[in-house]
Amino acid sequence: MPAYDKADLERRMAGAVESLKSDLAGLRTGRASTALLDPVTVEVYGSHMPLNQVATVSVPEPRMLSVQVWDKSNVGPVEKAIRSAGLGLNPINDGQTLRLPIPDLTEERRKELAKLAGSYSEKAKIAVRNVRRDGMDNLKTDEKKGVFGEDDRKRHEVEVQKLTDATIAEIDTVASAKEKEILGK
Repeated sequence: MPAYDKADLERRMAGAVESLKSDLAGLRTGRASTALLDPVTVEVYGSHMPLNQVATVSVPEPRMLSVQVWDKSNVGPVEKAIRSAGLGLNPINDGQTLRLPIPDLTEERRKELAKLAGSYSEKAKIAVRNVRRDGMDNLKTDEKKGVFGEDDRKRHEVEVQKLTDATIAEIDTVASAKEKEILGK
């Protein structure tokens, strides 16, 4: 069986882009998004649970998040978890619901977030390049095993390179759109 599998390379490169999109969704841009609270874990019932397993997060207004806690006894731990998550959010306790006004971003914080978005995109590019390297190595292995000749290997290498270039272009597009959103341009 050949070691080179184009579909596998495509899947892995697409995975790097999806991972980047999910990382970028968690960055605060001054607009409310439920993805903002995805990294928050709450200590309840003796274990750490993701916030979305103990409460419903919604966006009632563009600059406000609402966290409806299911069990009244968990309101305190949820509030504490959000405050200590380092997101710069200050929950307002409203009975069983926590309201989270999204504050304006300072220019300094915007630049930090844009830099973070850049580092996320660089991480995704490195992942794509690693997939490309694996693909190229597999092609050489297959050529040595006699699965196909040098001409076929070269043709496949061009395919792999085109796939890599297209994926990196997509990463650049996604990252620059997020940076513009963060910087408010």
